[in-house]
Amino acid sequence: MNELVISPLLLAPLFSFQNPNRLLLWLAIPVLVAAYVLAMRFRNRRGMRFTNTSMLDVVMPKQSQWRRHLAVALSILSLVTLTAAFARPQDEINVPRERATVVLVIDSSISMEATDVKPNRLQAAKTAAKQFVDSLPAKYNVSAVSMAGSVSILSPPTLDHQAVNRAIDAIKPAESTAIGDGIDAALRAISQAPKDPKNPKATAPGAIVLLSDGENTTGQSPQQAATKAKQRKVPIHTIAYGTENGYVDLEGKRYTVPPNKEQMAELAKLSGGQTFSADSPEQLKKVYENIGSSVGYVKANREITSRFAGYGLALAVLAALGAISLGARWP
Repeated sequence: MNELVISPLLLAPLFSFQNPNRLLLWLAIPVLVAAYVLAMRFRNRRGMRFTNTSMLDVVMPKQSQWRRHLAVALSILSLVTLTAAFARPQDEINVPRERATVVLVIDSSISMEATDVKPNRLQAAKTAAKQFVDSLPAKYNVSAVSMAGSVSILSPPTLDHQAVNRAIDAIKPAESTAIGDGIDAALRAISQAPKDPKNPKATAPGAIVLLSDGENTTGQSPQQAATKAKQRKVPIHTIAYGTENGYVDLEGKRYTVPPNKEQMAELAKLSGGQTFSADSPEQLKKVYENIGSSVGYVKANREITSRFAGYGLALAVLAALGAISLGARWP
């Protein structure tokens, strides 16, 4: 099926057409406009033959010029719209996925105790993560992974979203950050997702949401893990959380802990996911909303021929009324 994305006159959004070749009929419209202009000039010249203007008013009563032009313009617009309808236009809509597995990997390293995000990074991240879980469709399997120096699958993929929220509540801070191991654990969790009883051989789509505020300090290479996710067609949506001024106090010393946005962006790019940054609970909530739209919906085309046909019919009726008001005296 041939498709053409085009932005036609008076159609602000971009539409695709199932039969774009039919739009070639639009080439006839400039010809009709030119014919109308020539007819108007011929009519004016014919009127100039009369030297007795009073006789001209009797033979050819005056007509409202703007009404005549408006009627013709409405007719042209009707042809434009009906031709677009003939080409079978369609727009793009979001359709909820039936099944998917989403794994939340939440950094629980000591740096997540920084208070640049109130009450601290970890508590704010847990609150936003639970809100995200609640927003996912009921048919989604959701899993939670805690990531510090060691990694733990706190909740395998399940439809019980409240159980996942309870697992998120149980996350405690620990030393070090093993981002590569966290991604690897998320991939293992996706492989544990229950099969669709109606189609057990089908592979449900999966996605990883990785929230971290620091750099990888231990474990396997995050880049290798992200490449593995790409090979398994599992995108990693990364969130670099926290501000540049974040710090933690350890053993009497103060350490700055700015988020590593470059590393998060690289992992998202390697896996085919999206990258975000957030430095407040409000921003993090918006980030999760964007990710939810990405993993929760797929793009689908919807035919809107009837809409264009309706517009064309309405314009045609208005043009006909305009012609009637002129006494059907077209040039």
